[in-house]
Amino acid sequence: MSRRTDLQPDPAVRSAPGAAATAGVPQAAPVVRAGILDAMRALLMRDLRLALRRRADPLSVLVFFVLVASLFPLGVGPEPALLRSMGPGVAFVAALLAAMLSLGRLFADDYQDGTLEQLLLSACPLPLLALAKIVAHWISSGLLLALVSPLLALQFDLGWPATGVLLLSLLIATPLLSLIGAVGAALTVGVRGAAVLMPLLVLPLCVPVLIFGTAAVDASRTGMSVEGHFSLLLAFLVLALIGAPWATATALRIALE
Repeated sequence: MSRRTDLQPDPAVRSAPGAAATAGVPQAAPVVRAGILDAMRALLMRDLRLALRRRADPLSVLVFFVLVASLFPLGVGPEPALLRSMGPGVAFVAALLAAMLSLGRLFADDYQDGTLEQLLLSACPLPLLALAKIVAHWISSGLLLALVSPLLALQFDLGWPATGVLLLSLLIATPLLSLIGAVGAALTVGVRGAAVLMPLLVLPLCVPVLIFGTAAVDASRTGMSVEGHFSLLLAFLVLALIGAPWATATALRIALE
């Protein structure tokens, strides 16, 4: 009995390494998560401050959206039935074209001043940094387009229920346009003729967004249910939130090799 007791390791010695490891892991994980969130927040605020300093860029996107949507009533005439039928499609096409104007500079400025290479070398995961830049782009462009859309709905005599559906559908569709467009912007960064190549890559991918967004407003205008269209748009948004940042990060690494 005494030999067995002597051969048993000291409980304090046996538990010391495990206790140190157990004590170290819970302390390191929150620090890493906090560092990643701080990096994303700093990048988001940086891009928003740059957008405020360059007020001409968001204003040009907004003015382009309003002008394109306003030219159609002037061109087709004042017939209310025709304006109501074409209003949702015009609003979504104008929003897509306006988003294309600002997507070209999503990564181009960072590529020219070397910030993009620093982001690639950062300890923070590149997909999360790309997501922060996409959110900043949506706030400075897509969110403004969605908030202005009720004023454009008055030009097409859509009515208040259809106007609310148009606002909600654009609030879902514009982040989708930013997420999809970021992949095209990353693929064409530093490429000659990127302004022509990027729309060719992005526009076909945005067709489902235009179809279901326009169909939701048309369904509301005719008194039909819009739940199915919103469910599909939200499903597309979830898939884009999961896949687009990783695809954007991969495209950035390929473009900078």
